[in-house]
Amino acid sequence: MMAAQALALLREVSRLEAPLEELRALQSVLQSVPLSELREQAAELHLGPLFSLLHENHREQTALCVSILERLLQAVEPVHVARNLKGDLQRGLTHPSDSVKILTLSQAIKSLSRISLTQAGLEALFESNLLDDLKNVMKTNDIVRYRVYELIVEISSVSPESLNYCTTSGLVTQLLRELTGEDVLVRATCIETVTSLASTHHGRQYLAQEGVIDQISNIIVGADSDPFSSFYLPGFVKFFGNLAIMDSPQQVCERYPVFVEKVFEMTESQDPTMVGVAVDTIGILGSNVEGKQVLQKTGTRFERLLVKIGYQAKNASTELKIRCLDALSSLLYLPPEQQTDDLLRMTESWFSSLSRDPLELFRGISNQPFPDLRCAALKVFTAIADQPWAQKLMFNSPGFVEYVMDRSVERDKASKDAKYELVKALANSKTIAEIFGNPNYLRLRTYLSEGPYYVKPISTTAVEGAE
Repeated sequence: MMAAQALALLREVSRLEAPLEELRALQSVLQSVPLSELREQAAELHLGPLFSLLHENHREQTALCVSILERLLQAVEPVHVARNLKGDLQRGLTHPSDSVKILTLSQAIKSLSRISLTQAGLEALFESNLLDDLKNVMKTNDIVRYRVYELIVEISSVSPESLNYCTTSGLVTQLLRELTGEDVLVRATCIETVTSLASTHHGRQYLAQEGVIDQISNIIVGADSDPFSSFYLPGFVKFFGNLAIMDSPQQVCERYPVFVEKVFEMTESQDPTMVGVAVDTIGILGSNVEGKQVLQKTGTRFERLLVKIGYQAKNASTELKIRCLDALSSLLYLPPEQQTDDLLRMTESWFSSLSRDPLELFRGISNQPFPDLRCAALKVFTAIADQPWAQKLMFNSPGFVEYVMDRSVERDKASKDAKYELVKALANSKTIAEIFGNPNYLRLRTYLSEGPYYVKPISTTAVEGAE
């Protein structure tokens, strides 16, 4: 019904000279029409007239059209967009208004990156003079230029063929030149785009062959003598963290020792931003067993780092505390099938390095009135909940079992959910009944079956003492 109303308005708009009222009405109707309904009517969506209204020097009209197009373009098949709206899109790229340029790039070309999933779509895309248009548009301003890079990387990520097309265009090379160029702010932005190129296997191969990974490593080496390195170092270090976890932490760390070196160094920094990035990266690196072993091999250095993370978890700003706790959840978690004696000994010794009484430290944090912090602390408990040494520690820590069972501690939904995950991890563990004892095990199972938001009926509280 609403879709029919939208189509009627769209027809009105295409008939009139200055359909401001109709555009306003169309924009508000579209907010309540589900995309699925619009998709059913896709054949009827004639978008050409909306594009032609962009060519007036009328700001409100242009803004309305941009917003309407953003919605409608999502309902139209990418191949249809490419075939029938190519001219409109290319004109949009040279429109004087930046918002139109950016719409055309992000929306219209999003559909193009979907078309590039097919070989025919790719060829159509690159045979047109679209790339020349893109190269011209890039001169508009920095934001538009980065958008074009993002787009090129999006298309490159589809397949080795699409990457090949994009490198032939010269735009990938241009991105990589800016990445290693002199401008530190540009560098900082480009590394994010290059990191997403590295998220596919063929993207990583390309970056390795072109020597880009070595260049990034060398820039990290040279960062010590660069007073402006704090702009781009975080991104460069994160790049390696992501690379390590996608390929092999051991190989990446052996081949680029400066990466590990720099991460350790950054944890000692006086600048909380640097510490945060280092902590995040350690969390990424330690998110699988091979990465954990790489960290374990650094011996006492890693133990010192854990002491530092424990200290920050207690004393840093709320934001950094949460990042420390998240990293610890990642470091301490062991998938059940990988819980060998050696690895369990390792996580136990890591946990005990964090502070004098780490369990109490995290319990203290989980009682603070900030939901984000509480959830992060509960996640640390959940990460170790199915490891026998941690269960013994919890069982022997005065009041801990009661704290787990007590539903009144958590007030908000997120904290209740986080507590429930902890109960679930404990209740589903093979060793819990033996370590916590059967009565406690049954209480955990009851908590589990009652769900995260269960509230005791009031009437039963009076006879509680009589049980």
